[in-house]
Amino acid sequence: MSLDRPIRQTPPNASSDDDVIDLGALLRTMWRKKLWILASVILCMAAGTIYTYKIAVPKYRATSVVLLDTAQDQLIDLGAVLPSLGAESEAINTEVEVLKSRRLLERVVNAADLTQDPEFNGALRPLSLKTKLKNLVTGATPVSPSADQQVRSAINALLGQMSVRNLPNTYVLQITMETENPAKSAMLADTVAEQYILYQMDVKFEATRDASEWLTSRVADLKIELEQAEARVAEFSSNSEVVSIETVQALERQLKELRDRLQALRSSLAADTERLSALENAQDASPEEKVALAADPRLETILRENGPGPAFDARFRQIVNLADIQVQRAEAQVQALMTSVTAREADIARQSDELIQLQQLTREAEASRLLYEYFLSRLKETSAQEGIQRADSRILSNAVLPGGPSEPRKSLILAMSIIVGAIIGIGGVLLWEMRQNGYRLSSELEEDTGMPVMGQLPIFPTSSRRDALEYLAAKPTSAAAEAIRNLRTSVLLSSMDRTPKVIMLSSALPGEGKTTVSFALAQNFVGLGKKVLLIEGDIRRRVFSQYLDVKDAKGMMAVLSGETSLAGAAIHDPVLGADILISEQTDVNAADILSSQQFKSFIDTARETYDIVIIDTPPVLVVPDARVVAQLADTVLFTVHWDKTSKTQLRDALRMFDMVGGRINGLVLNQIDPKGMRNYGYGDSYGAYGAYGSQYYTN
Repeated sequence: MSLDRPIRQTPPNASSDDDVIDLGALLRTMWRKKLWILASVILCMAAGTIYTYKIAVPKYRATSVVLLDTAQDQLIDLGAVLPSLGAESEAINTEVEVLKSRRLLERVVNAADLTQDPEFNGALRPLSLKTKLKNLVTGATPVSPSADQQVRSAINALLGQMSVRNLPNTYVLQITMETENPAKSAMLADTVAEQYILYQMDVKFEATRDASEWLTSRVADLKIELEQAEARVAEFSSNSEVVSIETVQALERQLKELRDRLQALRSSLAADTERLSALENAQDASPEEKVALAADPRLETILRENGPGPAFDARFRQIVNLADIQVQRAEAQVQALMTSVTAREADIARQSDELIQLQQLTREAEASRLLYEYFLSRLKETSAQEGIQRADSRILSNAVLPGGPSEPRKSLILAMSIIVGAIIGIGGVLLWEMRQNGYRLSSELEEDTGMPVMGQLPIFPTSSRRDALEYLAAKPTSAAAEAIRNLRTSVLLSSMDRTPKVIMLSSALPGEGKTTVSFALAQNFVGLGKKVLLIEGDIRRRVFSQYLDVKDAKGMMAVLSGETSLAGAAIHDPVLGADILISEQTDVNAADILSSQQFKSFIDTARETYDIVIIDTPPVLVVPDARVVAQLADTVLFTVHWDKTSKTQLRDALRMFDMVGGRINGLVLNQIDPKGMRNYGYGDSYGAYGAYGSQYYTN
């Protein structure tokens, strides 16, 4: 047998059922617990009703409407001085935040005297029970808040009860107030709008005033700077020779003329010097050559009339001397002109620098004059604007006195209470079902283990174990008795080739009713005329004494030791109708006893002596005795406590049987509670325990 038998395996190519939500099962579960859900709905609806009509304080809502005038006309364009609104959505959103600013709301608090209103000043309200208890426990003394703290508290309360919104695609702002008094709501909504407009006016007035003060100071400074600049120009002009740029230009023209004369004199000097050099070099030349070089008519006349001679030579020397004098005179003139050019150039350079400085000072003075005139003009404009400011907003609609409370919204609260109640009820039902880790249906048990459920036994309506046997004997047609017969039939038909003789019963843990099932099954086999032996295989606990009134009787240990025979140790119970072999106390380990050859021989003897041998063994998860005895049994029945034995416990127990190759033939769903079955909605599907079974059984 596979070790994984208790856990159903899903083929690799198949989807697990655990991944599928069974909506039908969920609906059936909720239908079974409909009273729980209905009770949850009723409780939540009652709580919502109490809150709506008894606890919740009515709130009244009033709305004032403000229009942002972004395109107003200005008598004087002072956009750079006074703040104004833009038409962008960012500017409108900014105004929404301005309406919720603490500075503006502080003006509203002061204007409406909200620090004297208990709704906005918590210090004026009586202490709550929670605060009183806290002060009592901590020993703290209530301290009155300061005036600033009261104002801050009133602002916080005003923020919590005010809302501002911009109507989409418009310049309209809605200011909504929600208080406990309708007139107060309307008053506060209008007060916020009025203070908002006044706040805009104050901002503009302050901006104009600040601009005027700054411009006045700036104009005074600029006037001083202008006077200083003009003084520097006048002082420089008085100390400078330059009168204007025309004077410099005249000097430049004179310089040009001097340079032109100098160039002409230099050319003449060069010619004179060349002639003088030629004349001086012509001392040894012929008279004709001298006449040609001298170009003097007189010298030519002397040569023609007198011929070469002293007169001719004297005249030639005179011509050379005159040429020399001419060269000297030209050189003196060139030198004088050069001196004049240098002096004129120096005068022009000096006067040019002075002209540049004068122009710079003049420009600075002109710039100071322009700046002074501009700021003086702005000062006059700003001063004129102080009396004509307009706000960027206006009240479009005053708040209307509300006709009824806006909160609590009774219908909504009641509807939400019903929905919340249904959610809580359904959630509670689902959590209750999720925490259920036991088995309620045989089909669920079979599906989870892969083993057949041979019997489904109800709780016996008795208070003791012995009474249960007497009840079965006295009520042979009861539902419990019929359930035992069904189990007996399933056991007899579980094997087609031979009837099982040795039947072993076990369970996962103590208290699951396997011993009572063993007694009831033995009693039922006796009803078939079978000779039955019931063996107490639980040597450790020995609970058979709770069913039988026996003391110091010989039992299985005496039979195994050979002290007495099976017939001598068996006890015949008249109510049960079967022989019972109890166990005695022993120091030997029970598992060793049940694993011995003597016990195996004892079971073989019991097979030959009795038609049916039923062995009640200890729980599997506690001791290993049941796994030892299972090797000798023809049929092994495993008892599962209804809605108690957990799936983990059952799987662990079945896995322990698998580890030793033990074979479990069937399961018994025991101690089924008919009332619990009806509560879970299974009453009609379990015929023996529901409405159908009452027509067949006498309980």
